[in-house]
Amino acid sequence: MTERRDPSSVDLVQEPSLDAAAPDGAAQGLPASSGALLDPRILAAWREWLAALATDAEAAIAAAHVYGELGPEAREAWLDVLAEDAPKLQVPAVAIYAPLLSVESDAGRRERIEVAIEGGERAPRPAGGFALRGVAAGGDRVVALVTPLYLRFVRVLWCRYLPEDGIAWARHDPIVRAEDAPGPGILLDGAQLEATPIKLVIEELCHAVLAQRRKGAELPPSLQLCADLFDAHLEGDPLP
Repeated sequence: MTERRDPSSVDLVQEPSLDAAAPDGAAQGLPASSGALLDPRILAAWREWLAALATDAEAAIAAAHVYGELGPEAREAWLDVLAEDAPKLQVPAVAIYAPLLSVESDAGRRERIEVAIEGGERAPRPAGGFALRGVAAGGDRVVALVTPLYLRFVRVLWCRYLPEDGIAWARHDPIVRAEDAPGPGILLDGAQLEATPIKLVIEELCHAVLAQRRKGAELPPSLQLCADLFDAHLEGDPLP
């Protein structure tokens, strides 16, 4: 029997979100220690759960949550197992890897995931997205920037900023069902958000990012996770 590493190398058995989303208890059967041998039934349940990521919103959200809680070594182990298992599944690579990419900030692992997505079954990259914007007291812009991930999943960047002064705060919902995305009329920091051209919002955010840099202030981690939205607009001066 081939020796296999548990994709988390941690006690996934104690992670309720993943257990709830995994079909037939796939997560509870995974061994808790690195180098453990996998029973064929456990392996089958694990692969069944991976296949569910393409259609089951709860499984995809749970995968992003659990992976986001893991340390660097455990994430590497997860990706090692996926490299072996993903090609054996009749599931687009993007469905398996996109939940992980949505919470991964390490440049090396992001590149590894992106290469795996590009090398897997081709699926058209979703385009589009939309923006909601309002004006809070003092003139600050508050926005919800909704961009597609894959299938029926989106990510949401929430942000308050002044284009000429920088970022007040930002937070990131890495994977959300499209039907649960925010819509026009919602209130954020006392401002009512309305549909606004996404290009305008991204351009304003780029100005705010540059203003933040000029002040020598760090960008919020949520903005760094969404760096792909701004890189093309910063004219060779990408986000750190």
